[in-house]
Amino acid sequence: MPRALYALLALAAFLPIAGSHADAQEAAGAVYVVTHVDVTPPNTAQGLAVLKDQAAATRKDDGNLRAELLQQSDRKNHFVLLETWRDQKAKDAHDAADHTKDFRAKLQPLAGSPFDERSHAIVQ
Repeated sequence: MPRALYALLALAAFLPIAGSHADAQEAAGAVYVVTHVDVTPPNTAQGLAVLKDQAAATRKDDGNLRAELLQQSDRKNHFVLLETWRDQKAKDAHDAADHTKDFRAKLQPLAGSPFDERSHAIVQ
């Protein structure tokens, strides 16, 4: 499956259900981020550990509404990080956080290709 299609399907599964009262507040100004990461096969276990640590740290960031890590079933060295942020300001603070900078530095030598991060917003 092409990376772009895979990321879109992952995002679709992550978005709130239209009309849901609880998620209506989340949707206003929220930023949804889909990041595809693949590591070289020999680095799968180490990459998974780095990604798990990042997901856990991300959940603690101010303005993070949700952070999930997915592992592709048929290619265990391919991952998707799904994040929901209250707003762009919270996402920007996350990007500048020390734990995010450390994550990117640790991921670089393990990566099979550059990570692919895409931000989205709900269309009202």
